Amino acid sequence: MLAKSLPEILRYGENSGVEFKRDHLHPDELATEIAALLNLEGGMILLGVEDDGRVSGLRRPAQEVESWVMNVCRNNLQPPVIPYWEVIPWENDLTIGIITLSADSPDKPYKARRGQAWITYVRVGSTSRPASREEESRLYQASHLMRYDIKAVSGAGLSNLDLLRVQNYFRDILGQDCPAAEDEAAWKRILLNMDFMVESNTKTAVTVAGLLLFGARPHRYLPQAGITATAYPGTIKDYATTDEEVIRGPVVSLFSPGGAGRAGGENWQRVVDAGVIDRALSFVNRNMGVTAWLEGGRRVVKKDYPIEAVREAIVNAVAHRDYTIAVTDIELSIYRDRLEIISPGNLPNTVTVEKMRQGYRAARNELLKDVLRDYGYVEFRGMGVRERILRGMREHNGTEPELIEEEARFTVRLRKGAG
Repeated sequence: MLAKSLPEILRYGENSGVEFKRDHLHPDELATEIAALLNLEGGMILLGVEDDGRVSGLRRPAQEVESWVMNVCRNNLQPPVIPYWEVIPWENDLTIGIITLSADSPDKPYKARRGQAWITYVRVGSTSRPASREEESRLYQASHLMRYDIKAVSGAGLSNLDLLRVQNYFRDILGQDCPAAEDEAAWKRILLNMDFMVESNTKTAVTVAGLLLFGARPHRYLPQAGITATAYPGTIKDYATTDEEVIRGPVVSLFSPGGAGRAGGENWQRVVDAGVIDRALSFVNRNMGVTAWLEGGRRVVKKDYPIEAVREAIVNAVAHRDYTIAVTDIELSIYRDRLEIISPGNLPNTVTVEKMRQGYRAARNELLKDVLRDYGYVEFRGMGVRERILRGMREHNGTEPELIEEEARFTVRLRKGAG
């Protein structure tokens, strides 16, 4: 099968998943290319091919090259891998050795030996380069070796939390007794037990999730913590807008004592100070159109989008976005014909668009998701995309929501539908 597609691969040249090499390169260089491809989505390395796609062939016996490749994968990579190896005959008695690397590599980040050091490499277009600290963090997160939402935020302590919101959560959402506001030692113990704070370098620091949920000014430490909302009069991004809001602050709302209830439920009106999610929803409410007509003497009112579908899309963006991508807000855009929510980062873990449509559940930020579930923003069955967004839009106006995964971002697009 690969032999049939090989001429086309050679013709199109190197890309994010294809690398051409001679077979007498240094082991460290081969390990670099293998690690970079594994840290992206796998791919193949063609040995015996020049950079311009011209086949020069293996210079050594194929069996010797195979043994060398396997040694590199065992000794020059952490963790070691066993790639799929094959040799394909070419014109003029030449041969090409092909190293195929799986897209489902579970042990990211892969590191390549460079002298005495072990370095994480990433693939950017047709080149491989050392990973930045943020890129390496995302790789650890993808393989469940690190949970970014319980990582300490340097410099953020108890004083950086909105204690009213913290009390609101424990007292009114969870129904627990709370210590006095001035009892800092007791609050630290509670927050440490819940992973809203962690011990870091002998100091107690707030975690990413703690700051996102309850931070007084989370944007001061996490510039990516927010939503940029814009309403446009037409169908494209333009300098002309009808409404704009940069939404900053804690994710969850502050409810009146005893009135927190379930987000969006009967106590919805008891919000004392709206959080990011509810402010984003208010932005949509005031900027989407309403159609009204008479049916048998009764006035019927219909909004452009079902509010449950919009709420689900906003909550998912907040709960599952990649917070290791700094200085990039969630983007909420309302156009004349559609609504779009763009979340930074690829889909988490093993999630695919097709799995989402079927109700598959997996989270990137477990603690953040769990607390949003406590508030009622996230439903317990985990079927919000399938039921609220997909089915909700079909029943509302017969349109099919678009779930689009692109490089380093995920978009939910809801169509307004006909008149």
